[in-house]
Amino acid sequence: MNGKTMDLFKFCLDADQASGSYAIQDLNRLSAELFASEGELVWNFSGGRHQIGAPELKLHIQAQVKLICQRCLTPYVETLDSVSTLVLAKTEEQADELEERLNDDSIDVIVVSPEQEYSVLIEDEALLALPVSPRHATCPDGFKAEIINEKPVSPFAALKKLK
Repeated sequence: MNGKTMDLFKFCLDADQASGSYAIQDLNRLSAELFASEGELVWNFSGGRHQIGAPELKLHIQAQVKLICQRCLTPYVETLDSVSTLVLAKTEEQADELEERLNDDSIDVIVVSPEQEYSVLIEDEALLALPVSPRHATCPDGFKAEIINEKPVSPFAALKKLK
C-alpha cells in the first residue's frame, strides 16, 4: 500500500469526494485471503455530516476477487460491491457516546486519527465484504456432493455385539 494519509474529519466537514483504485496484490491482508491476487479494487469516499452532526464518511468498494469454493474446492470469481456508512470519532469514549446516540446497527462508528492512512479503511471494507463461506452459486458439472442418508455408526455398536 502507498501509505497516503488524509484528514478524514476535514474531508467530511468539507463534504469532499475522492476515488481511486489499488492493485489487489498491493493489499497484503486482502491478498492473503484470496486464491489469486490479480485485479484491482476500486474505491470511492464521500464525506458529509450525519443528522446528529458528527462527521460521516460513505465508503464504496468494488472488486472481482478469486476465492476457493468451500463445496467443490475449485477457484471461482466473487464480485465485491459494498457500501458502508462510517461515523468518525476522535476517541473511544466519543465513539461509545456516538454509538449510543445513533442507535443504528447499519452505521459503524470508528476512531480515526487526524492523519488517517485511508488505504487501511479501504482494505478493512474489502475484508468485511468477503463471504464467510465462499461458494459457487452452482458448482461445476464434475462435482457431486455426497449425501449421506444413513445414520452414523455408533462407537458403542461393537460393544453391543459382545453381549
